[in-house]
Amino acid sequence: MKKKKIFLAVIGAFLFLFNLGLAQEKISGNSLLEDLARLKNYQRKRISSYDRTGKNADFIRIEPGQIAELARIPGAGIIKHIWITLASEDPMIRRNAVLRMYWDGEKDPSVECPLGDFFGQGWGEKYNFISLPLAAAPLGGNALNCYFPMPFSEGALVTIENQSDKPIEAFYYYLDYEQYKSISPDLGRFHAFWNRQITEPGPEGENEWGVLGPQPPNLDGARNYVIADIEGKGQLVGINYYVDNPSPMWYGEGDDMFFIDGEKWPPSLHGTGTEDFFNCSWSPKEIYQHPYFGYARANNETGWLGRTHCYHFFLESPITFEKSLKATIEHGHNNCLTLDLVTVAYWYQKEPHKPFPALRPKEARQNMPAIGVVDIHRWREAWRESMGGGTLWGNEKKEVKK
Repeated sequence: MKKKKIFLAVIGAFLFLFNLGLAQEKISGNSLLEDLARLKNYQRKRISSYDRTGKNADFIRIEPGQIAELARIPGAGIIKHIWITLASEDPMIRRNAVLRMYWDGEKDPSVECPLGDFFGQGWGEKYNFISLPLAAAPLGGNALNCYFPMPFSEGALVTIENQSDKPIEAFYYYLDYEQYKSISPDLGRFHAFWNRQITEPGPEGENEWGVLGPQPPNLDGARNYVIADIEGKGQLVGINYYVDNPSPMWYGEGDDMFFIDGEKWPPSLHGTGTEDFFNCSWSPKEIYQHPYFGYARANNETGWLGRTHCYHFFLESPITFEKSLKATIEHGHNNCLTLDLVTVAYWYQKEPHKPFPALRPKEARQNMPAIGVVDIHRWREAWRESMGGGTLWGNEKKEVKK
């Protein structure tokens, strides 16, 4: 009987500890709010542009051609938030100022990107933008915010270069980071790559939706626009996509194709169209901003003429790769359209990283001229001449001689 009591006592203690473990497990979820109660082991620090004299000139001035050092942080830590606002007479300062970030004493930057494009502001413009990792906040998109965590173990360097011929009269910033004695070796380093291309149509010309005749298939992705070409082990976490379309024709029949670890066509990630990749549908022309995806800017011109900004962040399930990733997208079906495409790819990887191609000079980063009603009127006259002139409405088709 005594042995039975001891046995029951042991079982009772085990069940108590097991239930206690379950109770503890219930409060250790992944919710951001639940995690606020968990005591942290870092020291919160900040580098900002506050006036060191104690007065209210809380900004720095950056002269033309100057590289300003925003932060040089020793040791180990994680940058958790960057806020920037600036004033300059240069209307393209957001494309003419270049943001760079270096981790652990590296010589080649892991981030090299025009300032506005990095924060979700295309074409040097200012407009409100909402996502979880990046935002451009009021007044009218003037406040640039980044919440991507950026780990480092042996120091970090953040700079801004003013490549404009005008000064940045006032550059305000906060850079908030957590300081640690050491960080986990499984933390990748943050990267961001800017690319731009005025795309060229194939030999069949600008023939979208089969308007001008049959369209050939794309069976290799060789002529796709390249969003990022990465070597090493890592994970892609997001893309900003800025398209300036010189035609009223829909620009978004381009499939995304992501080639992982050197795989051949068809890749394991093959999409069905540009708007589908950005989680929207049916050629949208409206602002929609979800924390993970959306359209932060839509054109207001004829058809799909003009500028559109799409974004997609893979925060629930990043695109992982062991050796390499070539992230691409078609410009129109089978790359049949001329478009001004600009993208920023964001990812984490183990260093060292493949050095980026040389950043295009300032002159090659400027906007293409806007296409307007006068240009369309000229197109119409060229079409009229090709039809032989006379009374034409605009939807006539040439007879094809057999």
